[in-house]
Amino acid sequence: MTTEQIHIAGRIGAALLGGYVFTWGGIALGMAGLFAAGMEFHDAEHLCNILGFLVFLVVFLWAFAARSMPRVWLVLLGGGGLMTASASLIQHMLV
Repeated sequence: MTTEQIHIAGRIGAALLGGYVFTWGGIALGMAGLFAAGMEFHDAEHLCNILGFLVFLVVFLWAFAARSMPRVWLVLLGGGGLMTASASLIQHMLV
């Protein structure tokens, strides 16, 4: 593989895998936060899943538009991990 092909494969991986992790974390945090704030569970679930499609689209496109690949990976995986951990903390506080 050439350097350009490796670069493109990295962008695709960041867009798909990193975008999934980031979106999953955002949906989990949104659902837990909205439920903790008093919204019905299924309403929070539907709202966050609908917004998740838009978030994934934006993150997917940003992964290709950004100049720095390490920043893309850091934001997507780090942000997704932090949001998932925060959602887990909120869920443990509710139970």
